[in-house]
Amino acid sequence: MDVRRAIAAIVLGLCGFACDDSESAQSSPVTGAQAGGGSGGNTAAAGTTGYSGGRGGSNTTAGSGAAASEATDYSKPEHWLCRPDNNKACATDLDATIVKADGSFETEAFTPKSDAPIDCFYVYPTVSLDATPNSDLNAGPEEESVVRAQFARFASQCRLFAPLYRQVTLTALRASIAGMPATPDRTLGIKDVTAAWRYYLEHDNNGRGVVLVGHSQGSGVLTQLLKDQLDSAPDERFIAALIIGSSVLVPKDKLVGGSFKNIPLCSKADELGCVITYASYRSNTPPAATATFGASSDPSLVAACTNPAALGGGKADLHAYLSTKGPGTSARTMGAWTTDESKTVATPFVSVPGLLSGECKFGNTGSYLAVTVNGDPSDARIDDIVGDVVTNDVVQADWGLHVIDVHLTMGNLLDVVSAKSAAYLAR
Repeated sequence: MDVRRAIAAIVLGLCGFACDDSESAQSSPVTGAQAGGGSGGNTAAAGTTGYSGGRGGSNTTAGSGAAASEATDYSKPEHWLCRPDNNKACATDLDATIVKADGSFETEAFTPKSDAPIDCFYVYPTVSLDATPNSDLNAGPEEESVVRAQFARFASQCRLFAPLYRQVTLTALRASIAGMPATPDRTLGIKDVTAAWRYYLEHDNNGRGVVLVGHSQGSGVLTQLLKDQLDSAPDERFIAALIIGSSVLVPKDKLVGGSFKNIPLCSKADELGCVITYASYRSNTPPAATATFGASSDPSLVAACTNPAALGGGKADLHAYLSTKGPGTSARTMGAWTTDESKTVATPFVSVPGLLSGECKFGNTGSYLAVTVNGDPSDARIDDIVGDVVTNDVVQADWGLHVIDVHLTMGNLLDVVSAKSAAYLAR
């Protein structure tokens, strides 16, 4: 295995989202953009995968140096980032500026649904900057930032539940890359999330339908939760799972099998009990054989792709909500959104109708979401976006657009959740 592949193998087990907030991170082999959002500093970070994401394979437990653990008590509000009675992290400014092709701006105000009929349960990616191999249960700015960017907008469709969990930290990643012992306990995350899920079902669900949402390491944890809790014991409350920036494996040209024995890929917006999954790459830079995502270590299976904008297949416009500053942009700063550099955006998010489109395509050993930027030099809007993983000003193509996976299709995901909610309530 060459050095590049060895580094990728390390990262697959240890890092999901952001990798450093220091200048030294710029020399890391996989430094890029933190896909947070809203407030926060310009964090240099790596866009990678976590618990079982990236190239599909089995999870392994880290060495014995991991800290001993006690069961997490999810009856304590402080062990949640978001829940209806403790919604501080998700109650944030989500207004967006619609940047039209002619360069004009329109403000889109965000309003949560006060009487949302379903719930959403979210597991966040690798963001913890704690000094230990596993994070603690105290929310830092990084956890609060990512939940606002990737999950808070789902309040337009559902009640929000986002537990804190003792994830593998970025510290463990840096130690591994440096050749130093790193012994995170990779079982802690799934133990915590399982406990939070069971607490939610017993005390908060009250028979409501629920959508599970995850990205990167969070998607890996959710994959294991689905295997353990829902795949062999169907629950009518399970509406769908959004397993993003990870690898859900299926036999080629099949909708079920592989990662899950009974839970299929979603092929229709109003289908229930199914999975939406994808990893995004620029259409003009498809994943190579060394790519981190869209691949499988099992030759009998392939990584699946379901395009939230066109679950039945084909190419469609992506309804993105891109961060305008701070985390969620890139190690490369996003400049003006129009040719008139004097025009500034005041909102934390931007929507760019017609600029982005996506289509699931089959790569070397699996599928990926091919994202096309439809820039038009003759109009007044910018012709490209940021969001690539960057090292020393060099784009790391193997990582694709991992850091903005969720941003790219946020509006489409909300539309799908709305359709599935309606189907669930109409049963």
